Amino acid sequence: MSLPNCPKCSSEYTYEDGLMLVCPECFHEWKPESEANKEKESIIRDANGNVLNDGDTVTVIKDLKLKGNSSVKRGTTVKNIRLIHDPSDGVHDIDCKIDGFGSMLLKSSVVKKI
Repeated sequence: MSLPNCPKCSSEYTYEDGLMLVCPECFHEWKPESEANKEKESIIRDANGNVLNDGDTVTVIKDLKLKGNSSVKRGTTVKNIRLIHDPSDGVHDIDCKIDGFGSMLLKSSVVKKI
């Protein structure tokens, strides 16, 4: 397997250091193409296709039924969300606190960015 030349100085003497590639001549470090593509794929978008970031404020776009008789109504505003890029359950990718309900996990497909 041949490693790519340094994108900064074009040196051919690059080497791997963990997940990074390093140039010994200019000391530039970068991620290989496959790692960079994985990061692009981990972008989380709302129901309208807007990119979500940690700390964003979103609105719930449909009623969500919870255990018992409670539910989160459409139009509920959720402030200061935290994104989960590798969800353990494979479904919910937003961690947040909703006033009156407490901490909960949401799907990005049921929210829109404000």
